[in-house]
Amino acid sequence: MKETAPTSTSLQNSKRIAKNTLMLYFRQILILLVSLYTVRVVLDVLGVEDYGIFNVVAGIVTLFSFMSGTMASATQRFFSFALGQKDTEQLKKIFSVNIVIYAGIAITALLLLETIGLWFVSEKLVVPADRFEAARFIYHFAVLSFTLSILTSPFMAIIIAQEDMQIYAYVSIIEAILKLGAVILLIYIDVDKLKLYGVLLFFVSIINAGIYISIALRKYDECQFRKFYWDKHLMQEIVGFTGWTLFGQLTTVARNQTVTILINQVFNPIVVASRVIAMSISNHIGVFANNFNTSLYPPIIKSYSGNNKKEMFSLIFNGSKLTFFLMWITALPLLIELEMILNIWLKDVPPEAILFTQLSIIESLIVSFSLPIATAARAPGKMKTYELILGIIQLSIFFVSWIILKMGYPAYSVFLVAIIANIVMLFVRLFIVSKLINLSKRLFMLKVFFPSMGIILLSGIPSFLLQELLPEGLIYSIIIIIFSIIISSIAMYYIGLDKNWRKKIRYYLKIKT
Repeated sequence: MKETAPTSTSLQNSKRIAKNTLMLYFRQILILLVSLYTVRVVLDVLGVEDYGIFNVVAGIVTLFSFMSGTMASATQRFFSFALGQKDTEQLKKIFSVNIVIYAGIAITALLLLETIGLWFVSEKLVVPADRFEAARFIYHFAVLSFTLSILTSPFMAIIIAQEDMQIYAYVSIIEAILKLGAVILLIYIDVDKLKLYGVLLFFVSIINAGIYISIALRKYDECQFRKFYWDKHLMQEIVGFTGWTLFGQLTTVARNQTVTILINQVFNPIVVASRVIAMSISNHIGVFANNFNTSLYPPIIKSYSGNNKKEMFSLIFNGSKLTFFLMWITALPLLIELEMILNIWLKDVPPEAILFTQLSIIESLIVSFSLPIATAARAPGKMKTYELILGIIQLSIFFVSWIILKMGYPAYSVFLVAIIANIVMLFVRLFIVSKLINLSKRLFMLKVFFPSMGIILLSGIPSFLLQELLPEGLIYSIIIIIFSIIISSIAMYYIGLDKNWRKKIRYYLKIKT
């Protein structure tokens, strides 16, 4: 039977999402490889002491670095919304208002970090006396780099909202290469290496900001300084939306850090190290799903603002399944062969690292279902109820963890608390979003949840059985990993994807060959 072409809008969205996802994947893999090498060289050139000083001092600033990403994500919503409505005048207003907001935040952050932050560095940080002046020196440049990242955020937001992911990917790669170049310069320039590293990273920030700003000003008509557009109501809407988005992100960061501190108070540093390793691995797995969700963000918002509900629901349902699959295809081999992988990666594997990592991966898999739902929640712009309820649940993870640890339960119980809380949050998100955009909870369960459970069973059970049947050894572990990836992909294609999406994939491959 002849393959009929999918609808124009649907096919364009599918092709654009696939292209953007591939670009972001390529970006992430390259940045990861460069970063791994950079860390190794920096540690060798600076030495353990100066490397530790740099990370402690810069860490005070980077503690707030999530702000620029969260703010850019919030700004994307307004740009994408206006793009969906094809409202050029509104785009110009959004740009002008955001420049004022971000400039105000940048100035406030600069003042706070150079007063309260500087006091903390000077009075509270434990730094060797002979490196104190160098620590203060690099702190100032770290603050300036952070301020630049805030000012760059609205320009990054418009690039992503326009779905020019190749620009975002290329600039990120250039930034990683420049940082590698800065590290190589450290080897050949004979001055205080710690001070030089701080200065070089600041210049990388300047170049990075310059590229984003110049591209946005040249490419997009709404990014201009010729005429200033002011809208008080729009400013209040953006500030309110961004404020509640920041609140939600703060609760996530706070619960992760406070639970780690709680484990430190109750158990020993080895248990803390196990948790850090577990969270690091699950975060790296989550990056790939987050990249895919980044490519989903603009079309979901645009579909909502353009009143194309059918396309929006299709993006949410299929996006949720694909986000989960991108996590599952990496998570399943790790869950099965984690002990072997950790033994290769680490010289000494902490006793509880394997169990902690497995539980942390399970939590990340549950969260992956929520990513497109969370994007859809941002479409109407009504964030107060959504962020307040979910923020309270996030913070409750710490308090429940504190109670159960006081009752004498083992350290892994905090991961079980987080898993249960994230299951609750998934259904809370689904309930709130169903009210905001009339998303069918029943269809979500039928089209997303049940097919995903089918993928887990049909790929997970055979993979675990194969592990039990085969003897131990590196070659057998590689066979199991390859088998789990293949069977997961087959299960996703035939069970995870509906008939229309399979048709899109076949049609897309056909026109490419």
